[in-house]
Amino acid sequence: MKSITITILETSDVHGNIFPINYGSNEAAGLGLAKIATVIKQERSRNKNTIVIDNGDLIQGTPLTYHYVRSNSHKENPMITLLNDLKYDAAVIGNHEFNYGMKVLKQAIKESAFPWLSANILNEKGEPFIGKPYIMVELEDGVKAALLGVTTHYIPNWENPEHIKGLTFEDAFDSTKKWVEYIRNEENPDLMIVSYHGGFEADLDSGEPTEKQTGENQGYRICQEIEGIDLLLTGHQHRSLAGKVNGVPVLQPSFNGQAIGKVTLSFTKNDDRWTISDSKPELILVEEIEADERSLQIVKEYEAETQEWLDQPIGQVIGNMTIDDPLKARLKDNALVEFINHVQMDVAKVSISNTALFNNVTKGFPSNITMRDVVSNYIYPNTLTVVRISGKDIKEALERSASYFMLENGEIAVNPSFTTPKPQHYNYDMWEGISYIFDISKPIGERVVKLTFKDEPIELDGEYDVVMNNYRAGGGGDYAMFKDKPIIKDIPLDMSELIANYILERGKIEATVDDNWKVIW
Repeated sequence: MKSITITILETSDVHGNIFPINYGSNEAAGLGLAKIATVIKQERSRNKNTIVIDNGDLIQGTPLTYHYVRSNSHKENPMITLLNDLKYDAAVIGNHEFNYGMKVLKQAIKESAFPWLSANILNEKGEPFIGKPYIMVELEDGVKAALLGVTTHYIPNWENPEHIKGLTFEDAFDSTKKWVEYIRNEENPDLMIVSYHGGFEADLDSGEPTEKQTGENQGYRICQEIEGIDLLLTGHQHRSLAGKVNGVPVLQPSFNGQAIGKVTLSFTKNDDRWTISDSKPELILVEEIEADERSLQIVKEYEAETQEWLDQPIGQVIGNMTIDDPLKARLKDNALVEFINHVQMDVAKVSISNTALFNNVTKGFPSNITMRDVVSNYIYPNTLTVVRISGKDIKEALERSASYFMLENGEIAVNPSFTTPKPQHYNYDMWEGISYIFDISKPIGERVVKLTFKDEPIELDGEYDVVMNNYRAGGGGDYAMFKDKPIIKDIPLDMSELIANYILERGKIEATVDDNWKVIW
């Protein structure tokens, strides 16, 4: 009886992280593709039957990738340079691959020495828009592995419409089912791998729903209802998962290059047919692993130019615009959020704006501001959209934000629905141009106890033009009240660039707080 061991390695949601640093402070961080490269090389040296896959959200997310797009796009994409050098077998399109526009994505695909996959993102002819829904990989002793790529079909809810013009996003579950059946019948693989840029909508053990059943994440259902899958690689949710669902090994290797997923598969051959006799999914954390020097060297010029750009001074703050406690900053009007809203209102020429503190590591602006401060505080390449909505829509959106809070033994806390299965602090908005109060002692849906515009109660059937980021304007974050509303204006520049321009034009900005909102309990 013959036997063979195959290793599958997965990265996902790397988000432009190569160097093991935090760009906001330049302090060392236990993450990045350079550390992952060390693991990939070690695993390949142990087993030549190794397949390496990136599961999406690769080319966006750090000042390195932003500066590349802004100033160096005539060169090869640094993320592609590194994956080519590491001899990745394939990559899957993630939702953030579209953030910089189709030109940047197509250039990255063209530069790649490996195929990009996504079976369910279709062009105007109804065909996979990058041409490849799956690939076949032949391993030692004739073992055939099929790798199918699929992407969460929820992308139109977030992405700038211009970036996905002409594309159709087929339901990821339906597409997976169709293609797995096709590949099984036509290719007869020994190993069927599905790499899905999406996550799990239910607890892996109990099957209990862990989020609203929007279709954004369908991993649990895929494992339960689609026959013929031997391994499901996932991502998108930024979770750390290694286990089995309905007997199918599953992985999700965190985010920002903090871990790499590994599945060890044992095959035995009986009657001329290879079968899986054992499988072991696991995550390898890279915090304590040394970065691969070659990987750092081949992109060092990109990094040096990025660091020089980040340290350029652009202005000064008069007053205090720092964040010491993110929870407190979400309980009462603060200078940083008010400033970002003011930038949005100034650019859009409207009187009402909303924005968020995207995470809990935002530190705000010091007295002397550099580009590093801007990109570390506004971390997404959002553009702005002005939508015309009703007073009722505003109230419903505020109630959605008010659900961010809960009471624990009389103390204010964050609702787990905003932290589990992944942090979603970016889905709590704070508004400028209106006045409001949340009373968290009241039931969810009844917490807005004051809501005025220009000192008068908001008219529920009145119309108001509001500026917000493109993600929110598309209904992202369960803000369905904004979706498909009239778009009055699109502002195509990234918010980090708009913020930098605003500061550069003025030289000095003042930290102000008008206390137009607060949270009570």
